[in-house]
Amino acid sequence: MKAVIWHGIGDIRLEDVPEPKIQSSTDAIVKITTSAICGTDLHLIRGTMPGMKQGTIIGHEAVGEVVEVGTGVRNFSPGDRVVVPSTISCGSCSYCRAGYQAQCDNANPGGRLAGTAFFGGPEAAGAFDGLQAEYARIPYANTSLVPVPPGVTDAQASMVSDIFPTAWFGAKLAEIRTGDTVAVFGAGPVGQLAILSAYLQGAGRVIAVDHNTDRLAVAQTQHAEIVNFDTESPVEAVRSLTGGIGVDRVIDAVGVDAERPDTGVPAEQAKQFHAERQQAAPETNVQDDQWVPGDAPSQVSRWAADAVAKAGSIAIIGVYPQTIGSYPIGVVMNKNLTVKAGNCHHRHYMPHLLRLVANGTVDPALLLTETEPMTDVMAAYRQFDQRDPGWVKVALNPAT
Repeated sequence: MKAVIWHGIGDIRLEDVPEPKIQSSTDAIVKITTSAICGTDLHLIRGTMPGMKQGTIIGHEAVGEVVEVGTGVRNFSPGDRVVVPSTISCGSCSYCRAGYQAQCDNANPGGRLAGTAFFGGPEAAGAFDGLQAEYARIPYANTSLVPVPPGVTDAQASMVSDIFPTAWFGAKLAEIRTGDTVAVFGAGPVGQLAILSAYLQGAGRVIAVDHNTDRLAVAQTQHAEIVNFDTESPVEAVRSLTGGIGVDRVIDAVGVDAERPDTGVPAEQAKQFHAERQQAAPETNVQDDQWVPGDAPSQVSRWAADAVAKAGSIAIIGVYPQTIGSYPIGVVMNKNLTVKAGNCHHRHYMPHLLRLVANGTVDPALLLTETEPMTDVMAAYRQFDQRDPGWVKVALNPAT
């Protein structure tokens, strides 16, 4: 079968690999009908999320059709359409049963203290082969796979594999109350769905902060008030829009390397990577002497802490690896802020969000701006990485 394989920083390839096999009684083999490219995949390719194992199939978002099940899978049969949660969970431990599937005790082979296991990730996350492939082995299929409701398309369901639950989780972490004013930092795919989720959970106003004009335009179609940090100070703009007070809630949907791909990479390699990115996308306007490997989140984190009102709350759902050690704790302390962060418990939210899609309340597929055949995956990654105009969310079709 064809699959996208990680070989090293900046080196992924579409290759022929053996089809997966059932390894445990609770496994299922799923034929992938739609996969997707996520910003987290870029972290792995850039090296900002370290520890990738050479030869790992990447990708953690997918919809597909069950083709084989283990003897312990009693609730799915070949032919069933399913969504695959990005995070892997056993469904039986105390954390899974409490709805904290991202902290499952059993899924990560590194043990109970190892943290979140997810498809297509580094060794710290279990080094499970991912979902940008024609077929995938799904562990704990009986408690993790979610059936696709009738009438829900692959495009819609693929948004519920990762980014819609993540955005919904971010709005929950932010503790949004009816009428709140919310700032969403980052207007990428997760940020767009965070805007939607904030409104669905009761926000009265949403302010979107980014600098990609096409993404800000999409945010504006959702009636978010937009702030371009290339043309104005985002903190001053947010304060101006809120009578000098700041927003009630902030959702950080940016992640470790937003547009700074050198974080966590050795200095010389970071310089080279930065030079290549500047040549490919000179509009990033970041000078060499401004790049501090390992310190990338300080800017957005500080903006968030400064833009939120006293006694407000900040939710962090953008991906930050454990190597990051900087945070404006003094500002947080002195403003009595609440900060919550974490990996999304996808399986917990997916059934509800699929019902919202099925009954017509939302259509997350409106964010799916590109659908590419698997054979064009390398070009799709380049354009998504460079944030080419119109490339908000990219789906992959293994069948072509």
